Amino acid sequence: MTTSILEVNSLAKSFGAFQVLQDVKFQVDKGDIVGLLGPNGSGKSTLLNIISGFIAPDRGSVMLDGACISSMSTFRIVKEGLARTFQLPVMPQKMSVLEVAMAADTSMHGVMSTLLNGPSMRRAERATREQAMRLLDELLLTPVSHLPASAISGGQKKLLGIVCALMARPRLLMLDEPTAGVHPNLRQDIVRALHRLNEQGMTLVIVEHDMHFIREACNRCIVLDQGHIVASCKPQELAANERVVQAYLGTTVAEPNRELIAS
Repeated sequence: MTTSILEVNSLAKSFGAFQVLQDVKFQVDKGDIVGLLGPNGSGKSTLLNIISGFIAPDRGSVMLDGACISSMSTFRIVKEGLARTFQLPVMPQKMSVLEVAMAADTSMHGVMSTLLNGPSMRRAERATREQAMRLLDELLLTPVSHLPASAISGGQKKLLGIVCALMARPRLLMLDEPTAGVHPNLRQDIVRALHRLNEQGMTLVIVEHDMHFIREACNRCIVLDQGHIVASCKPQELAANERVVQAYLGTTVAEPNRELIAS
């Protein structure tokens, strides 16, 4: 029985004459926390958008637990068990944090037309509320659950984005730069929350360019540069990898400068 939950096979993507991804191949095993990193312009966001169904690849395929999801809609991919967050989550102006979390429950989509009697509807709403409140508590958002989602801090919006993704009950969660622009104290809360999710059985792929965060959060990392995978290794091996050093610093560098990657 295979242990992989995600397989990316020979993905390629161009925008006009610009080749963004070329022959990208990797797999993620169940229970992993994998960091997907690389310098700006390396193709990370395009790869995440292809895997999560927001754009189509020119070539190649994406497999989730053995099923091809390459041609599926984003909603169908979520139903299949893969959810994602966004780097800059935009929250509704007039909904509370709790209401936003409840609205993200994909199991409730279409309930109004399929549950005809009042008690069934109320039970479904109660279950959704309980799930949302549990996740808000796990992600340290209970104290702000009554506030407008647009009024909370940027870091708290990132946490709420994770809650919304988890409301879909995914097996694989992909996060797009979850700590970018976040206060250092809240950053540690996010790291601890991700580790708790992983201990509960969640597989995580974290798109990042911050190597320090990758070392804190991940047990394996994949490095992209100019649309190619240049490394697949443990985080502590990054500074010794010449391809990674060149990708981030542009040239072969003296040993002391490797601290820019190792720190």
